[in-house]
Amino acid sequence: MVNDIRNRLLELSDEKYRDFNKKLCPDTEREMLGIRVPVLRKFAKEIVKENNWEKFVKNDKVKYFEEVLLQGLIIGYSKITFKEKLEYIKIFVPRIDSWAISDTFVPTLKIKQKELEEYWKFILLYTKSKKEYEVRFSIISMLDYFITEEYVDEVIKNLDKINHEGYYVKMGVAWTLAEIGIKFNNKAMKYLEGKNNLDKFTFNKTLQKMIESYRISDSQKDILRKMKRK
Repeated sequence: MVNDIRNRLLELSDEKYRDFNKKLCPDTEREMLGIRVPVLRKFAKEIVKENNWEKFVKNDKVKYFEEVLLQGLIIGYSKITFKEKLEYIKIFVPRIDSWAISDTFVPTLKIKQKELEEYWKFILLYTKSKKEYEVRFSIISMLDYFITEEYVDEVIKNLDKINHEGYYVKMGVAWTLAEIGIKFNNKAMKYLEGKNNLDKFTFNKTLQKMIESYRISDSQKDILRKMKRK
């Protein structure tokens, strides 16, 4: 099955899109084929209907960027229990080597309300990882599932604890805090105006992303501009 999937991916490859996507994902060292995400999603759903998709997902000898992404999409679409899914996520997360894989994989998981408590405990295990994309995975999970009344305070607290120099970690933190600033403005402003552990780059990126949002008022944007660290 593994070879059949690779052959199918080779058939779906697009040289022009590959060159375009390489520019969007300069962080991955894997070879790219050039396959659009909607095409990969459709293929993943087809594979999930087969009985032996697990063999492909467990294969750690994948070569192409799209093969890794396909593995993640299959996990997301798989019809298995949540506990089983967590086991596959454990296998998959160390293979993430691009922001695009992380940011496409996480929302595909479609974590349900009843699964949030367990998933929260699970993703916190990755916030202290030394690997950039494992930390990014945890941050994007917070962004996609936990900017809610119930969890927002915990999200802010745990983002403040993250200490990693990776560019995609810093950008993930800034993005998530900016979304909190849009949905829970008072909480975000209290955090940003108070004592926090954000470095200058992440702090200023957070402000920038809030300022760029059409959901932030002009008067608020004026305040944010004055907060920029020199």
